[in-house]
Amino acid sequence: MEFRIKALGPTLAVLTHDIDAVDEADVRRQLALQGMRIISLVPLGRRRLLARNSKLPLVIFSQELVALLDAGLSLVESIEALTEKEGNAAQRRPLERILARLYEGQTLAAALAEHPDTFPTLYVATVRASERTGALREALTRYIDYQRQIDSLRKTLINASIYPAVLLGAGLLVTLFLLGYVVPRFSTIYEQLGSDLPFASRMLLRWGQLLEAHTFGVLVCLAALLSGAAYTLSRRQTRALIGAWIARIPSIGRQLYIYQLARLYRTLGMLLRGGMPAVTALQMSAGLLGESLRGRFAQATQAVREGQSLGNAMDLYKLTTPVASRMLRVGERSGNMGEMTERIAAFYDEEIARWVAIVTRLIEPLFMTVIGLLIGVIVVLMYFPIFQLAGSVQ
Repeated sequence: MEFRIKALGPTLAVLTHDIDAVDEADVRRQLALQGMRIISLVPLGRRRLLARNSKLPLVIFSQELVALLDAGLSLVESIEALTEKEGNAAQRRPLERILARLYEGQTLAAALAEHPDTFPTLYVATVRASERTGALREALTRYIDYQRQIDSLRKTLINASIYPAVLLGAGLLVTLFLLGYVVPRFSTIYEQLGSDLPFASRMLLRWGQLLEAHTFGVLVCLAALLSGAAYTLSRRQTRALIGAWIARIPSIGRQLYIYQLARLYRTLGMLLRGGMPAVTALQMSAGLLGESLRGRFAQATQAVREGQSLGNAMDLYKLTTPVASRMLRVGERSGNMGEMTERIAAFYDEEIARWVAIVTRLIEPLFMTVIGLLIGVIVVLMYFPIFQLAGSVQ
């Protein structure tokens, strides 16, 4: 969801932004972490396609900034160069404002925080932590790697679903063609045979007669059903219920759980390696989890705040697996928790990739079998009277 907020910034300046968040609570959490106080908050609905296209590509911006810093340019010179080369006016505008703030003597993190719709809280926090240690280039490089790994996992899931989706779509189109065009024409041919047909064939041919006589009405009803289904699925509560139902399926539910943990541990690893305190890193990572895990994660965060170790807290509230729990304890003993949490995320990514590969190999022949059987049944029911006539002639 997109929200338009008017807030009082850390410098007591009134700022107006459009911010993308899960809900109002997520907006308030993001602004609180930036030290901003909300004056007004108005939901705008989903972000428009044009607004998406006008956003600054964050990974490309970070890569170019790192390249310029490596070339020996100062931070201000690097931002100047990126602003001058940007041809898209909508993408150049935030860079110009950031450059103006740098001229005024503000830090880069403070300048980025004024554009939450372009630079997410995680990015701003990474930059702010790096300013304490003077390792901006390393922090940006970690964020680039983090985003690439997140995108790689997302692409793996999307690519695995493309072929089954195409197969299912093609099967549905063929089925609709048979039911909407071929069956009505067969129904007029077999109309005289009536009661001599099997029950299933009669029902199929009656559908053809109904479509032939009331084509417009049937199409309107189908359009209304599709529109109602689309509207229902667009509601967040409906998607949450569907997600909760899917999560109850043992195999799928576990992989959804592992996917959320992979994102969580990767984000924690990046923040901890950037010098972020553990409690702050946990608070900033809370939005990555689904509703079913946020309560337990809040309890784990409170336990760490009270002095309990991260490994024990995550294990106590079932936010880890046996292997990951052992790796967390090793990270605590070695003092290298950031790197260890990233290794846990990589371990989870490999497990998800293996599961996706297995499911893809199983689901493709399953879809082909189901679609083939469906189309075959329709064709047999249509041609059954011909077989019956041929038998009677013999």
